[in-house]
Amino acid sequence: MEDSLLERISKNKKSSKHTPDVLSCLANLSNDEVFTPPEVVNQMLDMLPQELFKDPDIKFLDPAVKTGVFLREITKRLIVGLEPIYPNLRERIDHILHNQVFGIAITELTSLLSRRSLYCSKYPNGKYSVSSFKDAEGNIRFKKINHTWNRDGRCVFCGANAKEYDRPSELESHAYEFIHTTKPEEIFKMNFDVIISNPPYQLSTGGGQAQATPLYNLFVEQAIKLNPKYITMIIPARWYAGGFPAIKHFRKDIIEGNHVKEIHDFANASDCFTGVEIKGGVCYFLWEKSYNGPASFINHKGNAITSTEKRFLLEKGCETVIRENRAIDILNKVLNKKEESFSSIMGMLWPFTTKSTFDNLSKNKKSSSDIYAFVMKDRGWIPQNEITKNREIIDKYKLFVPRSIGSANPASDTVKPILGMPNSVCSGTYIICGPFSSLEEAENVQSYFNTRFFHFLLSLKKVSQDTTQGCYEFIPMQDFTRKWKDEDLFKKYGFNDSEVEFIKSYIWPNREI
Repeated sequence: MEDSLLERISKNKKSSKHTPDVLSCLANLSNDEVFTPPEVVNQMLDMLPQELFKDPDIKFLDPAVKTGVFLREITKRLIVGLEPIYPNLRERIDHILHNQVFGIAITELTSLLSRRSLYCSKYPNGKYSVSSFKDAEGNIRFKKINHTWNRDGRCVFCGANAKEYDRPSELESHAYEFIHTTKPEEIFKMNFDVIISNPPYQLSTGGGQAQATPLYNLFVEQAIKLNPKYITMIIPARWYAGGFPAIKHFRKDIIEGNHVKEIHDFANASDCFTGVEIKGGVCYFLWEKSYNGPASFINHKGNAITSTEKRFLLEKGCETVIRENRAIDILNKVLNKKEESFSSIMGMLWPFTTKSTFDNLSKNKKSSSDIYAFVMKDRGWIPQNEITKNREIIDKYKLFVPRSIGSANPASDTVKPILGMPNSVCSGTYIICGPFSSLEEAENVQSYFNTRFFHFLLSLKKVSQDTTQGCYEFIPMQDFTRKWKDEDLFKKYGFNDSEVEFIKSYIWPNREI
């Protein structure tokens, strides 16, 4: 039994021959609740002080267990680190599994999967378990939890909508135990030194990712309440600049404490989770209770680290975490001119209607009072009475700017505004830029949109497909009696050759303008 266990637990450390890991395969299966590849787990564990894995009193918790990969990799390190204290392998394993590694599964299925991963048996009180427990859970628990609905039909803990998640008991409700309590310390009735996880990211509201209710912030906040020494989690990077009120609050709390010691940033989530797309990318971080200082911010691209900088997460006068280290000096050169923000002429959501389409869109003009309308990829004529807002700018020149743009990948995303002539409107799939006093002014603004300078500054605030007014905050206003080209803008803001080359390599690297 002991030799077999060592083979299972220490295989990838002692063998040079590659053996496929079932958890690596599972990591590529889901785009909803993303499984974590073992190599990513170990990169996260590498951020922790390695002395922790030599201490028999350190307790680890994964509050959102899916495959058990975090607990498994922690156990493998403890088996090596505790050998001097517990030379007997059986004694060592029993101590680790009974006293040091704990998990809360997110579903009944993942509880079985994770027990099988950690204990080599989905029933740790069975004869095949590598360590004997008195019950069928061991230290990986799952409890069926119900949402607690308020009068508005929302869960008071996670914000889930009762219309979608008030389900029969046989269906998964996505009411996760760790965040559906005001007293998380009562779950295991013990203190934890390290909390590590890849928590559920969001609850669907029936729309895209940008419209979903975020959950990852609740797991981090609840973990902090448990007062551990260390927290390391992998979460969407949308929190850098996310606009949800809860995310703004989360960002403020995380940043102001200066407890974040290290962040690894992946603008392209597939560089971390192979084959998985997460708008805005992902990051994993190390939070340390006793630390108060700047964070080591590490940019990843592909298999390479492109930049490492030790810095505070917020620049002076900025409420957004700038994800790209090399962009900070460039942004400061722009902000130091203290010009009005371009966001001042970017309109709010739903400029002419509260709908994403119009009820009576027609290819033919049926009345002299009909108005030309743009709806997603379609266009046509609508009766004037369908316009419920901003009638005063119908006869003005303006630009219709798509609200949903690309994949939040700055190298490929392009904002292509449509010129809105007088007597034209758009649906809620666009936001308005303008209005303008002349066709020439509108076309000059269009030329500004078509620069790398514009898109580079946009990319610093754009962390999802949803590209609203606030995303344009870092872009400065210009004199729109003239057209603009990148060369003029680079010269105006005093960018040096390396900064210009970086912008060109970052935005549309394979395109000539």
